[in-house]
Amino acid sequence: MQLPNSLLTFANLCLFVFTLLFCISVMLSYPLANFLSMQSQIAAHIATIIVAALIKISYVVRRVCQYQLGLEVR
Repeated sequence: MQLPNSLLTFANLCLFVFTLLFCISVMLSYPLANFLSMQSQIAAHIATIIVAALIKISYVVRRVCQYQLGLEVR
Protein backbone atom coordinates (compact mmCIF):
# COMPACT_ATOMS: atom_id res chain seq x y z
CA MET A 1 0.00 0.00 0.00
CA GLN A 2 3.05 2.27 0.22
CA LEU A 3 3.49 2.65 -3.56
CA PRO A 4 0.14 4.35 -4.28
CA ASN A 5 0.67 6.76 -1.37
CA SER A 6 4.13 7.80 -2.49
CA LEU A 7 3.04 7.94 -6.12
CA LEU A 8 0.07 10.13 -5.17
CA THR A 9 2.40 12.52 -3.36
CA PHE A 10 4.73 12.58 -6.36
CA ALA A 11 1.82 13.19 -8.77
CA ASN A 12 0.56 16.08 -6.63
CA LEU A 13 4.05 17.60 -6.58
CA CYS A 14 4.34 17.17 -10.35
CA LEU A 15 0.98 18.88 -10.87
CA PHE A 16 2.16 21.85 -8.82
CA VAL A 17 5.56 22.13 -10.55
CA PHE A 18 4.19 21.62 -14.06
CA THR A 19 1.45 24.20 -13.48
CA LEU A 20 4.09 26.74 -12.46
CA LEU A 21 6.19 25.87 -15.50
CA PHE A 22 3.13 26.18 -17.72
CA CYS A 23 2.40 29.67 -16.38
CA ILE A 24 6.01 30.69 -16.93
CA SER A 25 6.07 29.33 -20.48
CA VAL A 26 2.81 31.12 -21.34
CA MET A 27 4.18 34.37 -19.93
CA LEU A 28 7.32 33.95 -22.02
CA SER A 29 5.32 33.02 -25.11
CA TYR A 30 2.92 35.94 -25.15
CA PRO A 31 3.34 39.02 -22.89
CA LEU A 32 7.14 38.89 -22.78
CA ALA A 33 7.69 37.77 -26.37
CA ASN A 34 8.97 41.20 -27.44
CA PHE A 35 11.97 40.81 -25.15
CA LEU A 36 12.99 37.36 -26.43
CA SER A 37 14.78 36.17 -29.53
CA MET A 38 12.89 34.11 -32.10
CA GLN A 39 14.60 30.91 -30.90
CA SER A 40 13.55 31.61 -27.32
CA GLN A 41 9.97 32.26 -28.41
CA ILE A 42 9.88 28.99 -30.32
CA ALA A 43 11.28 27.15 -27.29
CA ALA A 44 8.68 28.77 -25.04
CA HIS A 45 5.84 27.72 -27.36
CA ILE A 46 7.15 24.16 -27.55
CA ALA A 47 7.55 24.09 -23.77
CA THR A 48 3.93 25.17 -23.38
CA ILE A 49 2.76 22.17 -25.40
CA ILE A 50 5.05 19.68 -23.65
CA VAL A 51 4.28 20.93 -20.14
CA ALA A 52 0.53 20.82 -20.87
CA ALA A 53 0.90 17.14 -21.78
CA LEU A 54 2.86 16.50 -18.58
CA ILE A 55 0.11 18.14 -16.54
CA LYS A 56 -2.44 15.80 -18.10
CA ILE A 57 -0.28 12.73 -17.41
CA SER A 58 0.23 13.80 -13.79
CA TYR A 59 -3.50 14.29 -13.38
CA VAL A 60 -4.27 10.79 -14.69
CA VAL A 61 -1.63 9.24 -12.40
CA ARG A 62 -3.15 11.14 -9.47
CA ARG A 63 -6.64 9.83 -10.27
CA VAL A 64 -5.42 6.24 -10.62
CA CYS A 65 -3.66 6.46 -7.25
CA GLN A 66 -6.77 7.86 -5.61
CA TYR A 67 -8.80 4.99 -7.05
CA GLN A 68 -6.26 2.42 -5.84
CA LEU A 69 -6.34 3.91 -2.33
CA GLY A 70 -10.13 3.93 -2.23
CA LEU A 71 -10.28 7.71 -2.01
CA GLU A 72 -13.12 9.71 -3.51
CA VAL A 73 -12.41 10.46 -7.16
CA ARG A 74 -14.31 13.45 -8.49
